[in-house]
Amino acid sequence: MCRSSAGELVPLDLEIEATFRRNNVERKRKLLHDRIIAPILEEAYFSESSSSNSPTFGESQTAEFESEVMVEEQPRRVNLEDYSRTSKPQYFSSVAWPEVQAQNLTYPPSLIQLIQCNLFHGLPNEDPYSHLATYIEICNTVKLASAPEDAIRSSPLSFSLSREAKRWLYSFKGNKLKTWDEVVEKFLKKYFPESKTAEGKATISSFHQFPDESLSEALERFRSLLRKTPTHGFSEPVQLIIFIDGL
Repeated sequence: MCRSSAGELVPLDLEIEATFRRNNVERKRKLLHDRIIAPILEEAYFSESSSSNSPTFGESQTAEFESEVMVEEQPRRVNLEDYSRTSKPQYFSSVAWPEVQAQNLTYPPSLIQLIQCNLFHGLPNEDPYSHLATYIEICNTVKLASAPEDAIRSSPLSFSLSREAKRWLYSFKGNKLKTWDEVVEKFLKKYFPESKTAEGKATISSFHQFPDESLSEALERFRSLLRKTPTHGFSEPVQLIIFIDGL
């Protein structure tokens, strides 16, 4: 069935459709004969002996070209096996391998061992800023020729992640994260969102000294609150006011 210009369903004449396809094949065969096969036949006529019983070069070429035309007219049929084939990803790592001038960029096994001693699991009570600070300290112990520090830090980060944190990293497409800045931005956006920043700022603003706490102990605790939320945004004069009011 097909629709007319008025939108009504009308029966489809299969005979007309078949005739159209046959005419289309014949038209292509004639066009192919006039443009390609005819010159070949003319050349073969003067080069081959007319008394030979074997097919001439032109006749074999004609059959070959006609078979190609018939194959082109038959679309390839898609079966269930085509849908069940699995496609292999081009990249298996979310973090792109750094582009450096060094011919061989290899990390010493001792570096990987140190990184794996500082695992981040993605738990709510873990501090992502503290994890990054320790991770950067470990990476700074290695210097590779012709490789900048940011390039050294990007690739081994996956060795410092475990459980939910590693599954989060693998959720990105292959080679999605190109630079160290992108890795840090995505990591902090996931594990230290704006809600945690607001919570940290509220804790800093409500700071007060405990009755049995000395001045030095109160100052150290106040500084630890500032370190837990590096994005608090309080200037030094404001920090001083909050601390004095809390004594």
